[in-house]
Amino acid sequence: MYKNLAAALAAACFFAPVSSQTAAKIDADKPLSAAFVYVTPVFDAGWTHQHDAGRKAAQAALGGQLKTTVVADVAEGPDAERVLRDLARNGHKLIFTTSFGYMEPALRVARDFPDVKFESITGYKRTANVATANARYYEGRYLSGIAAARMSKSGVAGYVAGFPIPEVLQGINAFTLGMRSVKPNAQVKVIWLDTWFDPAKERDAAMTLMNQGADVLAFHSATNAVMVAAQERGKFAIAYHSDMRQVAPDAQILAVTHQWGDYYTRRARAVRDGSWTSGDVWGGVKDGMIRLEAFGRRVPAAVQKEVLAQQQLMAQGRIQPFAAAKADVRDNAGHVVIPKGSQLSDAQILDMKWLVEGVQGTLGH
Repeated sequence: MYKNLAAALAAACFFAPVSSQTAAKIDADKPLSAAFVYVTPVFDAGWTHQHDAGRKAAQAALGGQLKTTVVADVAEGPDAERVLRDLARNGHKLIFTTSFGYMEPALRVARDFPDVKFESITGYKRTANVATANARYYEGRYLSGIAAARMSKSGVAGYVAGFPIPEVLQGINAFTLGMRSVKPNAQVKVIWLDTWFDPAKERDAAMTLMNQGADVLAFHSATNAVMVAAQERGKFAIAYHSDMRQVAPDAQILAVTHQWGDYYTRRARAVRDGSWTSGDVWGGVKDGMIRLEAFGRRVPAAVQKEVLAQQQLMAQGRIQPFAAAKADVRDNAGHVVIPKGSQLSDAQILDMKWLVEGVQGTLGH
C-alpha cells in the first residue's frame, strides 16, 4: 500500500526518464482502456476511496477518450500478478497499481507486455514501461501536527501505524515536529499494527492510546476506525487520505488528503498522444498532491487560519518539515539526526530509519 525506498532511489517532483521509449499513439477514435487495481474494497473514505476519486476525476476530464476498469480488494502477491496479467491480456494499455506490494508483480507482468504502461503508485522500481509516483504525505503530517497541538489539552497524541517503513516514519516524525513547533514538550505515543487493513485492530489501538492519555489521534492505516473511536470517546483526530467528518463530525480536526486526479489525467493523456515515458514523481503541497481541508466544526477560526497560512508558506518552499533552523534535531535516543542549519535531502528522507525526539515508541514493538 505504501512506499519503502532506499536512499539511492531519491525522487523529485518531475519525471526522470528511464529510457527514450514512448507509447504508441492511441487511435483518436477509440477510448484508452485503463485499469485501476486496489488493495481494499472502495469504501466511503480512506486510501482506496481517494484513488478512486482520482480515477473518476480523470474519467470526467477525458470523457469518451478514456474507459476505466476497477478491480478492488486484490491481495498483494500471486493474486495481484494474476489480475494484472488478465488486464494486460484483455486490452488495457494503462494500468495503475495502488499498493506497494503490487510493485514486483507489475514488473513481472510488464516484461511480458511491453506495449502496456504500468503506473506503480508507492513503488520505487522502474523500467521502460513501468513508472512510479507517490505523494509527500509528510508535508501534510507536519501541518496537521500544528493543528493537533493547538487542539490538545494534554499535549499527548496517539499514532496508529501500519508498519515501520520510511514513509510511515516520515509521517510520525513530521507530525511530532509540527506539534513541537508550537508545543515544545508535546509527546506522541505510537502503536504498530503490522497490517494496513484491520478495522478491529485499528480501533483497539486507538482505544489503548486514549486510555494512555492521548486526547488527539493520528493514523497511517486504511480505514476510518480511528476516527470512529475518537468520536465515541469525545477526543480529537486527524483524518487521513480523505475527509471523514461523516463518521467523526465532532472528532475531526482536519483531513490530510492526497489528490490523484490531475496525475491520473496527465498520464492517461500522455498514453493517448504517445508522449508517455517512464519516470518518477514525488509531489507535495506545492504540486497540489497533498492538501489540508475539511476542518471540523469544533476547530476555532484562528487555528484554521494559522494552519492554512502555514500550508501556503510550505507551498512557497519557506517551510521544510525536516530542517533544523534553530537547533539540532535529535532522535528519541538522543542522537543528532539533523544538525543545526541543515535539512535532510530527499535521499535521506526516503531512507528514514529513526523516530524523532518526543516520540514514545521504537521501530517495532
